[in-house]
Formats: sequence, structure tokens, C-alpha cells
Amino acid sequence: MHMIADKLMQVEARLQQASHSAHRPRDAIALLAVSKTQPPARLREAYSAGQRRFGENYLQEAQDKQQALADLAIEWHFIGPIQSNKTQAIAQAFDWVHSVDRLKIARRLSEQRPPEAGPLNICLQVNIDGEATKSGASPEALPALALAVAELPNLRLRGLMAIPAPCTDPEAQRQAFARVRALKDALQAQGLALDTLSMGMSGDLEAAIAEGATLVRVGTDIFGPRMAR
Repeated sequence: MHMIADKLMQVEARLQQASHSAHRPRDAIALLAVSKTQPPARLREAYSAGQRRFGENYLQEAQDKQQALADLAIEWHFIGPIQSNKTQAIAQAFDWVHSVDRLKIARRLSEQRPPEAGPLNICLQVNIDGEATKSGASPEALPALALAVAELPNLRLRGLMAIPAPCTDPEAQRQAFARVRALKDALQAQGLALDTLSMGMSGDLEAAIAEGATLVRVGTDIFGPRMAR
């Protein structure tokens, strides 16, 4: 089995090639290691190889890892669906939340964010393909949601997150990501200071970077197949 450090080097090579092909600086794209179902020892291994941003989908699992890895300066991102009864713990324990799709959730995160922790970085999840089984605000509902979230104290609205429908055609991948970028551009035109497009995963990060992704979420290509919970 390849060491996680080797996998990270391979992902970095892809990021460098993709940013070069898109005529973008490599440092314009951050790598989020999606570490759900992975044990703390594997996150520690990735940290030792230089990875600092980790994304978690399940609150209790993430809290256990945060306790086990409290000696490391990790930037924790919550990227899973958010239940109302979990907002307080998420507001207290994470640096970023990518999966906000309702004003109710955003308000709770704002109210429950400890002031001493500083503003919680927020991405709004948009359901770009209208998939019934996927979370996210509709493109039509997004502007009103974004304007309302931007007014909340203790939050900093950074941008958008999307998970387009799975597709292996690079051109179709780019079209989906281009729609997300256009939504961000439209919100910026309304005066919102957005700087983040959280989009692109192991199978489509090149297309996402070509369309302006500033943060790609990679799990399988770093840690291998997802482990059973």
C-alpha cells in the first residue's frame, strides 16, 4: 500500500498540472483532505506530510478525532449535512462550514459561535443539478439566502460549495462547475465579497480548477477507499 505522503505528492502533481493548464497560480487553490471514516492515525500521517486542512462529514466522529489530534494545528472543515441539533457543536469546533443551505441553520451557527473564536467561515451549498437526493439551496433561492447570511454576526460568508452530479465527461464536468462560478460572479456583482469556490473532488478536480475552484476536496486519492464506519 502506498504511504499517504506518496498519495499527497501525486495529488499535488495533479494540482500543479491543472493550475498550469488553467493559467492560474498554484497557490490560488487549496487542498482539503476529506478524512471521513479515516482513523486519527491516518490524519496524523497526512499532517506529518504537510497537510493542514481536513474535512469531516460526521460530527461525533470529527469530535473524537479533534480530541485525539488536539496537539496538531489542524484547520477543521465541516462538509456534511447539518441537523439543527448539531449546530452548537459545529459552531464551536470548526473553522469552516461548507454545507449551509438554509437560513435557519446559518442563524443558529451565528448565535452559537463563541465570540472569542472569531467569525465562522461559511460556504453556501448549492444544488447545481437539482438532484432530489442531494442537499443544497436551489440556484433560484441562492441570492436571497446569500444576502441574508452575509448580514449575520459571527459568520463570514466566503463563497459557494457544490457537488455536481457524477460525470466522467470532462466537458460536461466543466459546464456544471461553470454554472457554480457564474452564481458566485452574480453574487459578487450584488456587492458580496466572496473569495471561495469549494468544488472538485478526486474524479473531477481538473475541470473544477479550470472553472475557478479555489478549494478542492480530495479523499479517495489521498486515503484510498472509504473505510466502513
